[in-house]
Amino acid sequence: MNRVGDRANALRPLLLVAALLVVGLFAARADADVAASGLAMYDARIDKSVDKALAYLARNQLKDGSFACPMKGNTGVTSLCVMAMLAKGYTPGRGPYGDAINRGVDFVLAGQKDNGMLVGATASHGPMYSHLISSLMLSEVSGMVDAARQKRIDRALARALRLTLAAQQLRKSPVQQGGWRYQHTSGDSDMSVTGWAMMGLRSSRNNGAAVGEKAVKQAVQFVMNCRCPDGGFGYTGPTDPALARTGTALLCLELCGRHGEKASLSAGDWILKHLPVRFGGSNFYYGMYYCSQGMFQLGGNYWQRWAAVMYEMMLKNQKPDGSWPAGVSAETSAGPCYATAMSVLAMSVSYRQLPIYQR
Repeated sequence: MNRVGDRANALRPLLLVAALLVVGLFAARADADVAASGLAMYDARIDKSVDKALAYLARNQLKDGSFACPMKGNTGVTSLCVMAMLAKGYTPGRGPYGDAINRGVDFVLAGQKDNGMLVGATASHGPMYSHLISSLMLSEVSGMVDAARQKRIDRALARALRLTLAAQQLRKSPVQQGGWRYQHTSGDSDMSVTGWAMMGLRSSRNNGAAVGEKAVKQAVQFVMNCRCPDGGFGYTGPTDPALARTGTALLCLELCGRHGEKASLSAGDWILKHLPVRFGGSNFYYGMYYCSQGMFQLGGNYWQRWAAVMYEMMLKNQKPDGSWPAGVSAETSAGPCYATAMSVLAMSVSYRQLPIYQR
């Protein structure tokens, strides 16, 4: 057993107890928050919508455990579909989606390369997307699976983490040092890939992995290097702020010790000034996902105003079969399973089931 596996196994019972205590302590407050904000009116509709969406995903899981996708065998899309099931509280090996979750986990584990990359047969335009999303999923499901799968996950995560940290330490320009890009050998960084990496590192630390403070500080510094004068965030530097980029930065800051600080609050203000007015468009599902997670972390008026817009938009545009239509531009090649999983993860944030997204 490796050091990461040993430490994770030693801490897992304590983490599980802590997680249960957190859920118990927050449950009453969450109900009060929802009731006070006026969002309780959406509860029944969200439950029905998510149930239909998960049934759609289950119908579109392939024999090898992956989910239907134009990029056949994509571990990132499969991991998002698994996390969508986890987000409603379903667990591996139990309930209506227990087998689907286990098969998805097995597919991702089987796709790991010799260098630690969790990329499967087909990646998107950048294999680090698939690698980092898969790393996050395996870290989130860790501690829920049977002993044999747990050993495989411990080994896979240790190898995946080494590759992720090594990719961050490549020499880059000062403004882009500390972030990640499409390839593990890339000499530059962007907000999108960095967002998945930072969530994976935070989840790994929660599981007891040896993620140094230096790696976290460097990642946060890259995010801050992309902060624009108006409070929004850019893609590779402090220019061209956009909804998805600002939502990504907000979540990263909130999850890495910057809760409620000026940069986070101004990002939330920027999002409220640029609320989506129509369904669809470039990076739409990405924006819904990251802004929902980030604004939920801020809570209060930020979450209330965002959630009302997001819920109405997502509920009105779900198809009768439970899916959401495939995205446009960069999201087209990911297909409707991706769109559906991202929609579920955006709408189910208040369930507080995935540890990484709890306040």
